[in-house]
Formats: sequence, structure tokens, C-alpha cells
Amino acid sequence: MSQPNHLKVALAQIAPVWGDRDATIEKIKTAIIEAASNDAELIVFGEGLLPGYPYWLSLTDGAAWDTKVVKELHAHYTRNAVDIERGDLQEICVLAQNYNIAIYLGIIEKPMDRGGASLYCSLVYIDQEGVIQSVHRKLQPTYDERLTWAPGDGHGLRVHPLKQFTVGGLNCWENWMPLPRAAMYAQGENLHIAVWPGSDYNTKDITRFIARESRSYVISVSSRMAIATDFPKETPHLQEVLKRAPEVSSNGGSCIAGPDGEFILPPDITTEGNIYHTLDFNKVYEERQNFDPSGHYSRPDVTQLTVNRERQWVVKFND
Repeated sequence: MSQPNHLKVALAQIAPVWGDRDATIEKIKTAIIEAASNDAELIVFGEGLLPGYPYWLSLTDGAAWDTKVVKELHAHYTRNAVDIERGDLQEICVLAQNYNIAIYLGIIEKPMDRGGASLYCSLVYIDQEGVIQSVHRKLQPTYDERLTWAPGDGHGLRVHPLKQFTVGGLNCWENWMPLPRAAMYAQGENLHIAVWPGSDYNTKDITRFIARESRSYVISVSSRMAIATDFPKETPHLQEVLKRAPEVSSNGGSCIAGPDGEFILPPDITTEGNIYHTLDFNKVYEERQNFDPSGHYSRPDVTQLTVNRERQWVVKFND
């Protein structure tokens, strides 16, 4: 067990078995068990890892209206999305409890509270007792993602205690949105989790910027994926997907920046598997001495942010 002010983290830079929920869960479980055997206390997986990012949209004319290829790929993707209420994450929660390890996991969610058919890019936090503490649905899908993902809500803009740290997370380009970042800072966040589908292009700048702006640790975690090898042969219309597929669709780029805004672990585009590091909470206090965005360097009498954290429902029943 590490010291109280230390937290050992694992960055799970792995590929999904694309579009296969059950097979991807097995890879996730393997990564968790390995992390626990290396004394990690938190493991983070990339955006939408379970069951994968919707790469086909940019490869099969995803904006075309009413085409067989796009509709059947979307249906396959939906069948393999995660139904939390049904217990799809139960095995992962059990591992968290058994190994006393917290988990941030990017999933594609098909929640029953929105009918069970629309998809949301969600970031799930499971605590060290195996309890799902928050499910953050991505506020604004980016560009072609909107063709398959629905916009989320503010319900999951929450932080969680983890040893001496206060941890929170956002999905991909949400990390570029100033107001959601401010909402996390105001709740005392000092370990920020940024999950990405997989590219050092995204992580190399914003990771350090958020760390310097917030005077917090920032962990960016991305997947690695080669489309030619990581799409199962059972994927609908696979040959159409592969026609324009690059050799590598996600090169990773997972990294960690410290509260001073400098890289502790620069973007990694080579590792396939878990990347480990131990964080020292004292560094947060050191950097907050001269700047604290929600404390002594804020002016709530001049500017304030209002956040609606109500889960959005289409119908409210007064039974």
C-alpha cells in the first residue's frame, strides 16, 4: 500500500475488440487484474473503449441518408453498447471491489432512462468498493460523432474522493470546454481525468494546459487501434470499412502532466498495455500557493457559473 499522499495510477492504453462488448470486457478485466498486481489504485481507460469508437463514420460516407451500410453498422454498434441497468458492468465492479482499485471507463451507453436505443458516450467512475458513483454522458458529441451519439446532460459533472485526491473526468473535446472544466474545479478537483479515442494530436497540448490552468494533475488516456487488425472479421460491411482505413486509426498518446503544467509522462505512442506512475498529492498544494482557480484567485462576486445536474428525462411520471 502506498503512502497516504501517494496514488499509483495505471493508464490502460489498449485497443477494444471493436464492436464486441463481451470480448472487450474480457480485455478490460485483464488490464484491471494486471494493474492490481502492480499495486495500482486507479486505472483509466480511453473514451468509448467499450465497445469502441465509431470509426466507420468517416470511412463509409457516414452522413449519407438511409444507406444499408451505415444503418447496419449503427445497429451492430447499438447491440453491443452497454446497458448499465441490465448489469453489463457488474463483472468490472466486482473486480474493483475485490482488488480495491478505482476505475474510470469510457463506454458507449444505451440507457433505459432514454428509451434504451439512443447511444451516449459516457465516462463511468467505479470506486474502490465496486460501486458506480457517476455516469457522465458527453455533453456535445464532436462533428461526425453526432451521427451515432446523442448529446448528454450535466448529471455526471461530479468529483469523487480517492485517498487525498479529488478526482473528476471529462470526455475528449469536452476538455476544451471552459465551463465544464470550471464546474469540476469548483468542486475541488485536483486530479483531472481526460479520456480520448486515441491521438497524441489531441493530448499533447490540452493535457498540459488544463494542468497549468487548474494546478492539478491531469491524466490523459487514449486507445491504440489498427483498424485492419482490431476490427473483428464478423463486423458488418468490414470490407467497406477497410477500403479507406488508415493503417493506424489510434496511436495512443496517453500522458500525465503535473500541477505545474509540465509533463511527468509525455505522450506515449508506442506502449500497448498499462502505463504506470505514482502521483504525490503534496505537489497540488505547492502549486496552489500562487494560483487557485476556484479559491483565492477567483471572484465569485463578479462571475459565477450555474450548472444543471438534473438527469434529463423525456417523461416525468406522477404515479
